[in-house]
Amino acid sequence: MSKSNHDIQSIGEAIRNLLNSYQLTSKFDEATLINSWEKLAGKPIAKRTKKIYIRNKVLFVELDSPSMKHDFAIHKQQVLEMFKKEFGGEVITEIIVM
Repeated sequence: MSKSNHDIQSIGEAIRNLLNSYQLTSKFDEATLINSWEKLAGKPIAKRTKKIYIRNKVLFVELDSPSMKHDFAIHKQQVLEMFKKEFGGEVITEIIVM
């Protein structure tokens, strides 16, 4: 029994289709973003991050250094744009620094 090429999916496509069918895509993307925090934000910020989570498409970042909070707040729009480029505009819409 042979299958035509249009019946074959890559593993990535199959996983994405499974996530879509169970409406888990946004949760998967959120978890991927959080797990990519050090790579995307950089080691200095990641080392100073006490807590990071997403609620209602808002990324909450708790930093342990007041100066780091200030610097990050100044550049948070650039960081948001970087995340949107990497993960699409639907994962997070805002960043709140705590």
